Amino acid sequence: MLELKREILHTDHRDATVAVLQTCLYDLIDLALQGKQAHWNVVGTQFRSVHLELDEIIASVREASDDVAERIATLGVSPDGRAKIVGEHTRLKSFPEGLQTASATVTIYSDRLSSTVDGIREGIGSVASHDPVSEDLLIGIAGRLEKHLWMLQSQEI
Repeated sequence: MLELKREILHTDHRDATVAVLQTCLYDLIDLALQGKQAHWNVVGTQFRSVHLELDEIIASVREASDDVAERIATLGVSPDGRAKIVGEHTRLKSFPEGLQTASATVTIYSDRLSSTVDGIREGIGSVASHDPVSEDLLIGIAGRLEKHLWMLQSQEI
């Protein structure tokens, strides 16, 4: 396995940070894929607004997953985004098969988005004491995703 020549963090801290980041990466990749599943299968009243909003969320989630993967690489470890591995390690529930009403889509995807944010917040606490750069990265991602969650859940009222 190839490694970077300069060690950014002590090995123990690096390994702990990478484990947290990799777990968040699995969830972010899955969230983006589930977002596309939702996007393709939403029907009914509010179809267009939910369809378009999902694309906005997915773009943010993909950017976040790229940022997390690049942080893992910066720490000298190869990020893993292979579909089979993501499927085995994601903490998210699967998106249901078939067409979903816009209302159901909002509820189902909000649940997945909320779970992802919870996992990221957990990760923030785990890396805070030894890697403020990764902590800051995760805080920024949590903030962006929480805004999407608020906007999505506001449709359920």
